[in-house]
Amino acid sequence: MSTYKELTVQIENLQKQAAHARQSEIANAIADIKEKMRDYGITLADLGLTGAKKVGKTKEPVAAKYRDTVSGATWSGRGKPPRWIAGQDRDAFIIK
Repeated sequence: MSTYKELTVQIENLQKQAAHARQSEIANAIADIKEKMRDYGITLADLGLTGAKKVGKTKEPVAAKYRDTVSGATWSGRGKPPRWIAGQDRDAFIIK
């Protein structure tokens, strides 16, 4: 029966061999892919790998929910409350 130290040495050696084999297989796979791309004229754009950023949806403005009776300023109810409504009863400012 092997000792713990012998087994850990074997594990380290096997991990090194596995990492080396993986790197070698990755290099071969990349070379094969590049060759096939050249043979068939495939570009990165054909694969959807152009690196262009996806355009997100533009957010539509939210309708105002509150209006200041003095200045006429409005607030949608989202984000930090403006000074004219902070600390007050919001029901008094609701737009009907």
